[in-house]
Amino acid sequence: MRMEQSVRTWFRWISYLEAISFLVLLGIAMPLKYMFDSPEAVAVTGGIHGFLFSVYLVAIAVMAVLFKWKIIRIAGAVLAAFLPFGPFVLERRLKANA
Repeated sequence: MRMEQSVRTWFRWISYLEAISFLVLLGIAMPLKYMFDSPEAVAVTGGIHGFLFSVYLVAIAVMAVLFKWKIIRIAGAVLAAFLPFGPFVLERRLKANA
């Protein structure tokens, strides 16, 4: 039981970090690039977000195996990563179903 709780906590943190990095990319870095001709912001933020996105996908795989997620939940978790506030909504639903 303790390991499962640790994995849930790890997944929650990864979800939040991935979502925040996506929001920073969309809300800060992209406007800096196109409004102020500063592509460096996207290069740095995009790299960080790409790494966190990859870790998030691994975290989904771990959660799916450990908690025997159905394919629809896995698909929803992956889809959530493509929506600006998706991981926050997913976490809220997972917490409600726990």
